[in-house]
Amino acid sequence: MSASFASALSAAHDAAGTQSHPPGALYMVATPIGNLADITLRALHLLQKVDAVACEDTRHTGALLHGYGIDRSGIALIAVHRHNESEAAQAVIDRLAAGQRVAYASDAGTPAVSDPGARLAAAVRAAGHAVVPLPGASSITAALSAAGIVAPGHDDGSFIFAGFLPSKAGERATALQTLGAQARPVILLEAPHRIAELAAALAPLGERLVTMARELTKQFEEIATLPASGAAAWVAASPQRARGEYVVLLHAAAVTEDRTAAEGRRVLGLLLAEKLPLKSAARLAADITGASRNVLYEAGLALKNEG
Repeated sequence: MSASFASALSAAHDAAGTQSHPPGALYMVATPIGNLADITLRALHLLQKVDAVACEDTRHTGALLHGYGIDRSGIALIAVHRHNESEAAQAVIDRLAAGQRVAYASDAGTPAVSDPGARLAAAVRAAGHAVVPLPGASSITAALSAAGIVAPGHDDGSFIFAGFLPSKAGERATALQTLGAQARPVILLEAPHRIAELAAALAPLGERLVTMARELTKQFEEIATLPASGAAAWVAASPQRARGEYVVLLHAAAVTEDRTAAEGRRVLGLLLAEKLPLKSAARLAADITGASRNVLYEAGLALKNEG
């Protein structure tokens, strides 16, 4: 047993041992994105309890289990990755039908979020078996929590997750143009060998702030917020910045409250013209534009009073 995690395994048993983890279910297990200590106690307990672990890479997950001191002798490892997920799902379903517990772990982070796992979960549900999430590490929420994204009219916590953009320059530029027009924050993912190209493509966004989050939770973690026009120079300033996985966050576009309110009233008018109830129209207009729901509701009442 790994001495580093011996006490964690014991604590995992104490914390989750009395909880119900029924057989015949697939458990979607979030795993660390870099720092092994970011595993949850429930995940450690469950990984000791399952009959099999379906995983993106059996070598990677095998090493992860070894690092935690989990005995693999009674745990089957099943390769379920991007290229075989639909076909391999049947092997998992067969085990569930036999009453086994099966975990699924992608290489890092939460399964099915820019990682394999979604097709497996859909197939398991379609076959009538339960799919149970075990939440944990995610590079997306980790980066968002540290970026400090605040903007008037867009402080409700909503964001757009766009993941990896197209690899072709023209398609990437078009996608960024569309995303750059969004008022809400946008979250992108990028591989180290493409980060220079993405950083250069951000330049047309000018002074819009971006947060570059590299190697999150790892030894050389780096988080920097700067204008989009300076992203390429920032990446080029150090050879280390061409290494490691990135989360790139486009901050909320700077929109004045007057513009936001005007756009909210415009959308509200369109929704009311379609005979939506005022309460629903105000809520939808606020969600779409970021304007105040209460202000829009009062504006709607005024419109109704005016006939």
